[in-house]
Amino acid sequence: MITSRFPLGDVSFTAEYFSTLVGEATKQCYGVAAMAPRDLTDAVKSMVLRGTDYSEKGVRVTQEEGRLVIELHIAVSYGLNISTAARSISHRIKDEVEQATGLKVARVVVSVDDVIA
Repeated sequence: MITSRFPLGDVSFTAEYFSTLVGEATKQCYGVAAMAPRDLTDAVKSMVLRGTDYSEKGVRVTQEEGRLVIELHIAVSYGLNISTAARSISHRIKDEVEQATGLKVARVVVSVDDVIA
């Protein structure tokens, strides 16, 4: 849970909220074919549970010195310029999260784990 102080009081955001927000915004980006599991544990969980929880599908949001650090694991379409797409995704996710929450994003780390034809 990430808590932030605003002039009218404290607001707490759950990890599931950030995972859904970031996951949906990422899926709307050009060239993103799918979300990819972060590691073997998440891959097994997603196969067994078969849910739509983005925390098991490539999104991790943490807080570092009062700012958010967002990690994405994605699969992209074949033929895509990966560097340009990752940069575009990073900017879009940063803008979406800052507009939706009012919190500052320190960095967005985009890991391309697979290329899908």
